[in-house]
Amino acid sequence: MAVKIVKDLSQAAWEKFIAAHPDANFLQSWWWGEFNEQIGRSVYRLGYEKSGKLVGVMLAVVEPARRGRYLTVAGGPILDWRDGSTVAAWVDSLRDLARRERCVFVRVRPQLLADTFSRELFERQGFRSAPMHLSAELTSQLQLDRSEEDLLANMRQQTRYEIRRAQKIGIEVIVTKDSAALHDFYKLQLETAQRQGFVPFSEKFLTTQFAVFAQADSALLYTASYEGKVLAQAFVIFYGKEAAYHYGVSTLDGRKYPGAYLIQWEAIREAKRRNMSRYNFWGVAPHGETQHRFHGVSVFKRGFGGEDVEYLHARDLVIAPARYGASWSIEQIRKRLRRV
Repeated sequence: MAVKIVKDLSQAAWEKFIAAHPDANFLQSWWWGEFNEQIGRSVYRLGYEKSGKLVGVMLAVVEPARRGRYLTVAGGPILDWRDGSTVAAWVDSLRDLARRERCVFVRVRPQLLADTFSRELFERQGFRSAPMHLSAELTSQLQLDRSEEDLLANMRQQTRYEIRRAQKIGIEVIVTKDSAALHDFYKLQLETAQRQGFVPFSEKFLTTQFAVFAQADSALLYTASYEGKVLAQAFVIFYGKEAAYHYGVSTLDGRKYPGAYLIQWEAIREAKRRNMSRYNFWGVAPHGETQHRFHGVSVFKRGFGGEDVEYLHARDLVIAPARYGASWSIEQIRKRLRRV
């Protein structure tokens, strides 16, 4: 059966399709496209139809880079991966789009578990393992179909203790949708990045992303303070059936007092109030990799009682082989330097 490519889907049709797929998250939302457009990137939203029925969608973003432009599809596309004709049509459309945009390669991190089926599927379609991740692949996710009492009981004892200690000593958590508050978050991110050795996002990147999702009532900024001192902040996205702890920052005072623990608990409670199915703590380090940059924060995240969910590692579809080799080598070096 022929698959038709649709390039003019409405926001309503897009979001309706995503809502029918509870495995999807904000990376394929209409709003993620809006954010990328506002920071100057080219965004493509393609739909896939069979007999007039929408059977798949893909949000793709063109990433500018000095080593060569490339196309990204994070957390997608959203389609039936066992439908061979739809998968084939998607890959063909991906190649066509990348060539029109003069991209060196396409990087995809699908919303597919890392297993034999997904690895073999992408190998058959001509993809290769990418040298770097695209978005969080190994994640810690907490199912929310339990009472607050059961969620607390299932946490690591130390985590539960720190939440209760934060409540007892009077740590305050303030929540806002005001994107102006991202200015202080950005400054605190610079301090955190210097301590922990990672490359910070720009203020425009963070503020624009927050403003777009907050306008859709899908983002909140949490700030924990004690005796007038900020301890920690978290940027949480609430979309579809999933709440995601997307970015977090902390102060030196945050090491002394458990503000970060109370922030996560309040965000989990908000996700339950919104009838969401899961709380995604985002990326964690593999067990046992103590030199991984995320090792410390992974211990913190896993303490809330979630389970590890591993998505297929990012795959690259090479469009310009002669130029891809240099890009691959650069990213291998960056991966080692960043300890990820």
